[in-house]
Amino acid sequence: MLYITILIPKLMYRSRLEGKLDEETLEFLSSISEDSQIAIYDILGSQAHSLMLFENNIITRKEATKILSVLEKLKKENFSIQSESEDIHELIESLVIKKAGAHIGGKMHTARSRNDQITLDIRMKIRDDINTLCSYLLDIIETLVSLAEKYQDVVMPLYTHLQQAQIGVFSHYLLAYTDELFRDLDRLYVAYGRVNESPLGAGPIGGTSLPIDRRSTAKMLGFKGLIENSLDATGSRDFVAEYVGNAAILMTNLSRLAEDFIIWSTSEFSFIELSDKFASTSSVMPQKKNPDVLELVRGKTAEVIGYQVAILSNLKGLPSGYNRDLQQMKISIWPTSRIVISSLLVINGILKTMKINDKKMKKMADAGYSISLDIAEHLVNERMPFRIAHKIVGQLVQTASRLNKPLSALSISEVKNSLNDSRLDSKELYNIIHKQNALSSISQRISQGSAGKSEQKRMIAERKRKIQAYREGTNKRTNEVKLAFENLNKKVKSFAK
Repeated sequence: MLYITILIPKLMYRSRLEGKLDEETLEFLSSISEDSQIAIYDILGSQAHSLMLFENNIITRKEATKILSVLEKLKKENFSIQSESEDIHELIESLVIKKAGAHIGGKMHTARSRNDQITLDIRMKIRDDINTLCSYLLDIIETLVSLAEKYQDVVMPLYTHLQQAQIGVFSHYLLAYTDELFRDLDRLYVAYGRVNESPLGAGPIGGTSLPIDRRSTAKMLGFKGLIENSLDATGSRDFVAEYVGNAAILMTNLSRLAEDFIIWSTSEFSFIELSDKFASTSSVMPQKKNPDVLELVRGKTAEVIGYQVAILSNLKGLPSGYNRDLQQMKISIWPTSRIVISSLLVINGILKTMKINDKKMKKMADAGYSISLDIAEHLVNERMPFRIAHKIVGQLVQTASRLNKPLSALSISEVKNSLNDSRLDSKELYNIIHKQNALSSISQRISQGSAGKSEQKRMIAERKRKIQAYREGTNKRTNEVKLAFENLNKKVKSFAK
């Protein structure tokens, strides 16, 4: 074999360029400070790539052994340090070359590019983050269903426009957020399949003339398939936009839940009381118990939405192929995962520890006019057109409101005066009104998905089965990746023998 002895410079990628970058330019260009999040994935990807190069006779066993040995030791390194390298890929390769020598370490980068490396690392990181998020989402959904089962008989007002609308039960409220979070879970669960495809071996943009096996590296790294087109593999980041977009929707749902709990924990509502573990106080007002944690969930939601906007704004004007603009996406991905994971954990903690003031909830439900629709529907059951029933009950509410009393406190004469020209018997209507209350309202609900008692039991049972199915699927995916890495590790260690 004929080759020329050369010295590999610290900044290996500047072969055509003279000298090194000045400090300000390097600081502007470098992504080392963000790359510590993907250092382990870059090492694993390099190990799989090196094994594939050996298996296809592109490097020798001796060369593969040396490269794999150095990479294994690098797993213990701290990569958050300052470096003259532009990114984690250059830093790791330079360390391999330094420890293995240029004639061996210099072969590790054969048949790949930073362009396929970075999208590989991001996909592996997001893949793990999705599995983590799915697991934590299932935890919080499980808590919601458990609480729904516990509070099926806790009557409360349900609101539209922040005005009392209908009588409900607390379990119905909890199941509403259960189903919203199930959709968040499903979005992430489905997105996993689009993330879990390997771009490695696509090269800079157009592939390679060397006899590599892309499916081999994909299998070693636990991917289910390939991003086949090399241009698509290196230049596309729609999977990032999808992931952060899904995270933004999830955070928006958590923010709405947080807003409800902030309102309900006020002295004016007093529907719930947060545990002291999830509240703060004032620096000067000793009586204060502030829902700061929930307020931060709202604030951090805005932050994640900002990351999504930044990603889409970055992508919208890029030409095809890899562009360095894509480097900026990393600073949106990592904090998104961190924020969503921490938000799920604290919301779950709040749900498990908060106290429910069921007496106050029922008192508020009884005090308003939320049984109005139930009275109207009773009249509809007597063959009255709904629009007429709606008008009659509206007149009753107007009278009760003017007299500052609940509907059930209206006298027969007050009911009669409310009817105007209606032919409905006032005594009959009076009896209908006095038969309606919060509990009867709930017992009469029969439509699918309603706040009715039988529907609560049915929905709780179905959600429990759904949790189990998603839990099995998430665990299976997590274990598939774990097993792939274990097998990769065994292959690496076999070279050390």
